Amino acid sequence: MKNSFVELNGRQRANALIDKGTGQELVGPEYDMISPHLEPQKIVPESDDGVVLVKGKLNGKRVVIISIEGKFQGGGIGEVSGAKIVAALEKTLDDNKQGIKEYPIIILDTGGVRLQEANYGLLSISEIQNAIIALKKYVPVIGLVPGRVGSFGGMSITSAIMSYLITTPKARIALNGPEVIEQEAGVREFDSSDKDLIWNTLGTRQRVATGIADEVDEDDITTIKEAIDRAIEEKKDAHRTEQSDFYLSLLDQIDFAKPLTTKQYCSLYAKNQANKHDINQAVAGDKATTKSRGRLWFEKLTGLPNAKSDYPTVLHAEKDGKEFIAIVPNENNRFPRVRHGEVGLQEGFLVAKIVNQIVAEDQNKDVKRPLILIVDVPSQAYGYKEELIGIHISLASAAAAYAKARQAGHPVIAFIPGDAVSGGFLAHGLQSNRMIALADDSITIQAMSKASAARITQRSIPELEEATKHVPAMAYDIKNYAKLGALYKLVPDVSSWDANDAAVSEVEQIINEAITSTKKHSTDLHYRYENPVAIASGRKATNEMRKAVFDQWND
Repeated sequence: MKNSFVELNGRQRANALIDKGTGQELVGPEYDMISPHLEPQKIVPESDDGVVLVKGKLNGKRVVIISIEGKFQGGGIGEVSGAKIVAALEKTLDDNKQGIKEYPIIILDTGGVRLQEANYGLLSISEIQNAIIALKKYVPVIGLVPGRVGSFGGMSITSAIMSYLITTPKARIALNGPEVIEQEAGVREFDSSDKDLIWNTLGTRQRVATGIADEVDEDDITTIKEAIDRAIEEKKDAHRTEQSDFYLSLLDQIDFAKPLTTKQYCSLYAKNQANKHDINQAVAGDKATTKSRGRLWFEKLTGLPNAKSDYPTVLHAEKDGKEFIAIVPNENNRFPRVRHGEVGLQEGFLVAKIVNQIVAEDQNKDVKRPLILIVDVPSQAYGYKEELIGIHISLASAAAAYAKARQAGHPVIAFIPGDAVSGGFLAHGLQSNRMIALADDSITIQAMSKASAARITQRSIPELEEATKHVPAMAYDIKNYAKLGALYKLVPDVSSWDANDAAVSEVEQIINEAITSTKKHSTDLHYRYENPVAIASGRKATNEMRKAVFDQWND
C-alpha cells in the first residue's frame, strides 16, 4: 500500500505522524547508546536500542512520539530502551505540570520484555506504567498498535493502562503469545499452529468488540493521524483499569471447566452488567489449605493462622495500621490455571478493588496506610480463556491501583519470600517504592520460565542457564537480582520456609524501616536507580540514557 503505516519501520512511523518540518529526534543513532548487555551474549546491538523518540507537532499540537521498532529483538524492552521511554514520559509530565500541553503517543510493536535483559525489562516496564498513570492526570496517553509484531507481554499490560488504544486489522494484542501458552499449558490449551484460532482470539476486530482496544482503522497514514488527533481533541479515556466489578461480574457467569468460543464470549460481554463485589478482610480459619511461602508469611505477619477469605487466592488484612496483601495458591480453585499461585483474571481485579478502596478511605487523611505486598507469584496464568477475556487488563488493574496508591502517598512495600515472575510480578510487586527480599536460593525472579525463555530466544535450557551465570540482567536467582540495585534490602539470614518468631520479628523491623525511608521522599520509583548500587553499576546505563534525554529535551 502506498500510504501503509504498518509497512514503515519504527523511525518512519514516528516521522509519519509529525507535521512537516516540526520533528526533532532525541538521542538518535548517532549517539550510539547501545545496550551493554547484548554483546556479552554475542547479540549485535542496535544504535538506538530499538526505540525512536521524536518531538514535534501533530495538527499543530505538541506531541512526543515513542516508536518501538519491532524488527529489533521483536520490539523487546531492555534497560536502555526502557530508560529512553521512561525519561521521555517523565519530561512530558514535567512540561504538562508547567502548563505546556504536550501529548504522548506510544507506537507499540513489541513482544514485551527483551528476554536477554529480562530483569531490566520488567523493571523498565513497571516504570513506564508508573509514568503513564501520572501523565493521565493531565493529558490522554494514546497507544497505537499498527501490526507486524503487535503488543504482547508486559507491554500489553502497559497498553491497558493507556487512555485510548488505536489499532489496524493487522495487529494482535495479548499477554502471552500462543507459543508460550502452548509451552506452559500444552497444545490442547492453545495450538500455536492454528492461525485462525489466533486471529479470532487475539486479532484487533475481536479486541475492539470486547473492550480490549478502542478502534480499528484501515492501514493508512492519514487515517491513523486523524484518529490520533480525534482522540486527543475529545480527551478520550477508556478507563480500562477501573472496571473491576464489570469483569468480576463477567467471570461469575463463566464456567472455566467448559469450552468457550469467541462468539459465546462476545455475547456474554455484550450482555454483562457490573455488580458490586465486596472483598472482606481475611480471618483465621480452622482448616489448613494449600501451602506456599506467601501464605506462610502472610499468616505470620498478620497473626491469622489458616487465613481464609471469600476468594481463596487473595488474602488481605490490616494489622498495626498496615494493610497486608497476598496472592496464594488454591488446589481446588475453579480457575484451573491459577491453582499454583499464579496471578489470573480474578486475582488482578480483586487486588485492584482492595487497593482502590483503601485509597478512597484514606483520601483525606494526613497519614496514608502502608501497603505490604507479600510476593510469591510463579507467573501469570497461561490459558486460552485468560487471553480471550483479557488477562492483561486484570494485571494492569492491579498494577495501576498500586501505582495510584503510591502516588497518593501510601508507602507500597513489596516483601519477597517466594517467586516473583513475569506478569505476576508486574501486577503484584513491581509498583512498590521499596522491595525487600529473602536471600534464599529457592526464590526464582525473572520474566519467563526457563523452558519458554529457551524456546523464544532459540537456545537450549543448558545454554540459557550458562548465560544467566554471567549476565545478572538474565539471572533467575535473587542474589544476582540484588546487583541491579532494585532492592531496598536483601535479608541474608532468613529462609523462605523458616518463618520463626525471630525471623518474623526481623522482617517486621525491616518493613518498618522501609516505610520510614519513604517519608518526605518522592512517591515515584526513582529509588531504583538513585541508590548507591544502582548508580555504581546496577542502573548505570539507565542513568546515562536519562541524562541524555534530559539534556536534549529543550534543545
